[in-house]
Amino acid sequence: MQNRKPAISIVIPVFNEEFTIGDVIKRVKIALEKMSLPYEILVVDDCSTDNSLRVSLKSEVKVLSLREHKGKGYALRTGFESAKGDIIVTIDSDGSHNPEELPKLITPILRDEADIVIGSRFLDKENIFQNKLNKVGVQFLNLLIKVLTGRSISDSQSGYRALKSELIKGTRITSNGYEIESELLIKALKRGFRTKEMPIKFKQRTYGKSKLDPLRDGLKIFSTILFSFIGD
Repeated sequence: MQNRKPAISIVIPVFNEEFTIGDVIKRVKIALEKMSLPYEILVVDDCSTDNSLRVSLKSEVKVLSLREHKGKGYALRTGFESAKGDIIVTIDSDGSHNPEELPKLITPILRDEADIVIGSRFLDKENIFQNKLNKVGVQFLNLLIKVLTGRSISDSQSGYRALKSELIKGTRITSNGYEIESELLIKALKRGFRTKEMPIKFKQRTYGKSKLDPLRDGLKIFSTILFSFIGD
């Protein structure tokens, strides 16, 4: 299967997730094998200080190792540059996303119903956000995007999404942190790419702490949305 050009490229950014990354990779492989499509899995280790890199290397996938900690956005951009698939999927490495739902995100693109499919935590009514501040912050950013673009997105900050490779290859992306999701979305909407949301299950991480700082990263996301809308 791997002798052909991969139809799907899975990009997984990792920073200190040694207890979850192995399981995520394993489940991603199983989900993709069931779809019977050629694929590749790219793990981008963002200079982890734990055993994340060692665990990833043992998983027999392509691993890109950064020499210094750069941030989620930089790690994703590194993965995008190496991805060879027609469809690129991003999924978090902390186990909060369900790899078994990959077909739900990929199928609308295979059917040419969308150019970008976002896994929405808000469309699944069973999901419970333990951090209310994060939930309110996401809803505020959703509103800002709607005001600017006229498009209603229920979960603009979701890191679980599938995109046509042409969207990424033809878009100038500069984000180094969590703001990359907003930059990609705004620029895709401006260029007329079709978006679709699918409900996904979401679990709060069971190991470690979130690296996202609600205030610092929230302000960075806010400014990125504005500058992405105004700029090129």
